[in-house]
Amino acid sequence: MNFYILTLFPDMIESAMSHSITGRAQEAGIIKINCINIRDFANNKHNQVDDYPYGGGPGMVLQPQPVYDAYQSIILKKNIKPRVIYMTPQGKIFSQAVAKDLAKEKDLMIICGHYEGIDQRVIDEIVTDEISIGDYILTGGELAAMVVIDAVSRLIPGVLGKEESYQDESFSNHLLEYPQYTRPLVFRNRKVPEVLLSGHHAKIEKWRREQSLKLTFEKRPDLLEKAELTEEDKAYLDSLRKM
Repeated sequence: MNFYILTLFPDMIESAMSHSITGRAQEAGIIKINCINIRDFANNKHNQVDDYPYGGGPGMVLQPQPVYDAYQSIILKKNIKPRVIYMTPQGKIFSQAVAKDLAKEKDLMIICGHYEGIDQRVIDEIVTDEISIGDYILTGGELAAMVVIDAVSRLIPGVLGKEESYQDESFSNHLLEYPQYTRPLVFRNRKVPEVLLSGHHAKIEKWRREQSLKLTFEKRPDLLEKAELTEEDKAYLDSLRKM
């Protein structure tokens, strides 16, 4: 997958995304993260890309022309028509389901806003999706863009090494992940659950499923409405409600 990031701070994204899973995925050629500096498309000697808002008000607004020209530079050079995401608090909330949808694309462009936002005209012209990572305000869209890149990359075959790596993780099936344990066997008088030491795979899978259900029931009961539950799952949840 090819990511094209329109940003004022390309070094910020390139540095962070060069580590861990996304770094290895880039080295393997599974994903490509291309940062395009919006300032490179300013049409003035000071590389200014923002101006005061019409109608007054605080702050500055990113001008449409540099953003549009940055977009066009990719469209014309690569001869592609990517899905274009604008990171904004006004967008729909990012979720695992949204990540799965975006992972189907070959090319994704993400626009990182700054200041008081971007001139609405260029948003209307090129943006296909407006996405928010939560109901709070960040200084710019770079951190939000990196969240999207990381979450989407994990769903691309080959990035995690084996496709089943993400299938048991939280939110992948609308359930929170079961607790994980490793050595030592005993830590501060707390021992690893006996079932995990049994070697009985069926019992371990049953325990993990029940733990996922229990944690979701206690911490995120809203997720259960979307989860695919078996009759056994429903019976277990009923037993939790009666406790």
